[in-house]
Amino acid sequence: MSIDQLQQRYDKAGQGHLLKFWGTLSEGERVQLTKQLEGLDVERVNRIYQKAVSAEKEASNPNVPAEPVGPLPKDATDSVSNPDKVKDWRQVGLAAIARGQVGVLLMAGGQGTRLGSSAPKGCYDIGLPSHKSLFQYQAERIARLQEVAELEESKPAGSVIIPWYIMTSGPTRPETEKFFKTNEFFGLKPENVIFFEQGTLPCLTMEGKILLESPSRIAVAPDGNGGLYAATRSPLSPGDPETTVLSDLAKRNILYIHAYCVDNCLVRVADPVFLGYSISKQADCTAKVVPKTDPTESVGVVARRGSKFSVVEYSEITKEEAERRDAETGELALRAGNIANHFYTTDFLNRVEAFEDELAFHIARKKIPHTNLESGEFVKPSKPNGMKLELFVFDVFPFTERFSVLEVERREDFSPLKNAPGTGSDDPETSRRDLLAQHKRFLENAGAKVAEGVEIEISPLASYAGEGLEGSKGKTFTKSGIVNSVEELDALA
Repeated sequence: MSIDQLQQRYDKAGQGHLLKFWGTLSEGERVQLTKQLEGLDVERVNRIYQKAVSAEKEASNPNVPAEPVGPLPKDATDSVSNPDKVKDWRQVGLAAIARGQVGVLLMAGGQGTRLGSSAPKGCYDIGLPSHKSLFQYQAERIARLQEVAELEESKPAGSVIIPWYIMTSGPTRPETEKFFKTNEFFGLKPENVIFFEQGTLPCLTMEGKILLESPSRIAVAPDGNGGLYAATRSPLSPGDPETTVLSDLAKRNILYIHAYCVDNCLVRVADPVFLGYSISKQADCTAKVVPKTDPTESVGVVARRGSKFSVVEYSEITKEEAERRDAETGELALRAGNIANHFYTTDFLNRVEAFEDELAFHIARKKIPHTNLESGEFVKPSKPNGMKLELFVFDVFPFTERFSVLEVERREDFSPLKNAPGTGSDDPETSRRDLLAQHKRFLENAGAKVAEGVEIEISPLASYAGEGLEGSKGKTFTKSGIVNSVEELDALA
């Protein structure tokens, strides 16, 4: 596209100012800016801005009645409290895994900034005896689950594959890929670990004008974890514009997807129980949730907003709504705590594009460094001067046709890593504590005893969720240690 064509297109979109410094740019800078402008769907940016602003205005308009928030319908939700149901769901899920119908989407774009690390969050070591990273734990869970499916479904060794699609951000992709290569993909086959990139959107002024970071570069920011959906349609690499996550899923005949965030050390990757429940419900989208600890816990809940499923933020719920109890069970009526842990059919992921323009992005007003259009000087503002636009991964819930919810135990499924060491909640120490406590329960559930103060770390390669430890029955473990195979447990008794 010629510079005149670009200028005409951006003028028409009301964003012609982005070429204001063209006459002062070097040849290299011109190439850089041209590439950015050609790759940007500026008309889509304008649509997103208009939709976000109008949705925010409507939400804050006292004359527009808010849609009532209500609890989940009984027929759309279940829990893991019934062992017979759990056994049946697990069987259905393992069968789908064994047939090669399951893939995993990992949202891993964040850096460990709050943890005092500049590395991708998945590289973080929470202080386990093994010093394994979050990435390694999740990779080993996939490897073990492939084995379990082969054993229980009578498949040849090495025949079951769960492809792992890892969404990075622009800044974290090189280091994430290097981390996997250095660690030989933690035993997984490299062709079954697919990296792709979260999208970005331009940073805007309050009036919707795109900001320049420098005279030759647009200021951009990640488009939120809900950018996952658009990212599955984007080329995996510039050299291969035809191959996307969605095309790779189709090529592999994947029907079902488990999606989750990297910062949960307890995540059951491709959880067969969750998959089996969702498949049995014929859901196109399912949310795994944990019960709220109390009415005031600062967590969004999966609920009904009007006639549609939605995640309702804690700030949107009145005290009365938060404290309301279910007449039958006595539990909180709005208790389904959202943990960003989802099931999708690939059919549903393919349908998202059709309603994407109806999704309202969320506005975050921020202090955005930029180039002043009048002076050409770089400005670091002292107060919010612009906006970043984000989509959340749960924003698609209202558009589902068959939505369901599975409530699980927090201590078995959710221990997020959000805060700096020593914070006392959702930090590396609580992650470590919760994972080792789970391993102790695995042994106790198998009929063993673990002496007071003893810490045993069980590698996911030895047991995915407590299976295979039956030989420990009647034993008392008196020594701490790391167990990479069930045979190694004897040395700790």
